[in-house]
Formats: sequence, structure tokens, C-alpha cells
Amino acid sequence: MLVTLDAPYVDTRAADLSLARDDVERPALHVLDLDLPGAVRLRLRLLGASHQVLLRAGEVALTETVACLPGRPPELPAALLDEATGYRFAATVLRPAGTGLRDRVAALRAELADDPYALVGVFPGDPDAVTALAVRPEPPVGTLGWRTWHAYPQTNELVLTETVVALR
Repeated sequence: MLVTLDAPYVDTRAADLSLARDDVERPALHVLDLDLPGAVRLRLRLLGASHQVLLRAGEVALTETVACLPGRPPELPAALLDEATGYRFAATVLRPAGTGLRDRVAALRAELADDPYALVGVFPGDPDAVTALAVRPEPPVGTLGWRTWHAYPQTNELVLTETVVALR
């Protein structure tokens, strides 16, 4: 689902992002609720300062926030594995050459615009200022996964994240 957001985005570059797990539910600009097989509820949330995902599946309850978080130092880990909870997170920052960012964002919008398991928010002022979330269509058995993209045209950065959660 492609949506145009009616608010300026708050985060301004990749270095401003933090990862928070089990964070409070933050005010959202747009929300996509998904009911998946196996009584899995997933809520994809676009924030003015990036994204939040809420997962509820049996005994698993998780909140993932990647955003500029007031009062929290910016720290987005390249990788995080929590074996106790079955949570795996990875983040990569790309700085594409030439028109690479514009081309990648255009392809992303086209790919995810009609995907019922994706949410793409375009911020006003620049069609390349987007935050996107997409649930992986076929994760490994017993897991759930999603990917996100955060594009910063003013710094020519694209932040990619991928999360996989074990469903116990």
C-alpha cells in the first residue's frame, strides 16, 4: 500500500536512527494491520521519525522501533541476535552513486505499491523521501520476517533493515 503522508519527516539522516525493542507505542502517521495465518497479528506503523512494528503471536509479543528517539542516543546496530527471544535484526546503510537512490526508491515504490503486506509512506517535499515496510511473503517455517527501507535524499542514504522472529 502506497500512502502520501501529511507530515514532514523528523529523522534527517541514517546516523540519527536508533533501534528500540519493546518500546512504547508511538504516535503513527499511518498504520497497516495484518492478520496472518496461525493467529499472528502484525501492525506496521509509519512514524514521523521512521517505523514501528508490533507483533503478537501466541506467547510472542514484540515491538520494534527504528527511529529518531528523543532522549535516546542514536545507535542502529549492524546486527543483533537475541537467542533467548529468537529475534534477529540487521541494518545496512547504502550511499548509491549518481541517480542510484532515486532509481532504487522508484523501483521500491513500484514493487510495493499494491502489495497487501507492505506499507510505503511518501513524505511531502521529495518523492524520494520514503519509509517502507514489507512482510516477507514466505519466511522459514516457524518464523516471521519483515524488511524496511528508510530513504534520505538530502544525504543520499538508504537504510535497509531485515528482521526475523522465531514464533514459539
